[in-house]
This record gives sequence, structure tokens and C-alpha cells, in this order.
Amino acid sequence: VQLQASGGGLVQAGGSLRLSCALSGRTFNRYNMGWFRQAPGKEREFVASIKFTSGTTDYADSVKGRFTISRDSAKNTVHLQMISLKPEDTAVYYCAAQPVGSSGFSAYEYWGQGTLVTVSS
Repeated sequence: VQLQASGGGLVQAGGSLRLSCALSGRTFNRYNMGWFRQAPGKEREFVASIKFTSGTTDYADSVKGRFTISRDSAKNTVHLQMISLKPEDTAVYYCAAQPVGSSGFSAYEYWGQGTLVTVSS
């Protein structure tokens, strides 16, 4: 499985960005998808996830109401729409794939290369 993340960039506080993650190499419908981020000097943290079978989404408290995760099964792609961005959202964002039926951070088997989001104040 290969994950290719894209869409990062530099944006002013209050602005928006849309990240995308394309999955290749395996059937998309076998994986739940998640977004994580890692800021300089900090540990990687959960941002959002979406379960393939139910479409159930989950968000970190820090992004609820501002970020939206969605999937396009026809294109084997998951998106993260980010609005009202804050400087503290600055981080490298990673997408990850978790086999359907599993749960937890350790169950994310495949990771993308990361895309940098920088929010200026």
C-alpha cells in the first residue's frame, strides 16, 4: 500500500486548506483512514479519522468544527478540509491507513510521506 499526501502550503491565520491522500496498491475499501500531524518538537497526534464501512468520523477536540474528513471511494482518496486555521495548526500532516475491523493508533499500518502546513499569524 502506498499513500500520497498533498495539498499543504503556507496560509494566513483564518484561511483554509484542503489536504488529499491517495491510496494505491490495495483495495481502498479494506481500510479506515486517518490524518495525524506532528509539530516541531512535539509528538505525532491524531487529527481525524473515517471508518470505511460506516463512514463514521472522529476528530481531535482541537479541530472539531474546523476540520472535516471525507472520502472519495471512486478515486481511492481521502480529504481533510481545514478552515479557520490557526498558527497552532502548523505541522506536518500525515495520512494513514488502518485495516477495517482494527482500532487504535498501532493499527495504522501504512503512512504517507507527510505534507507541511504552515499557518502564519
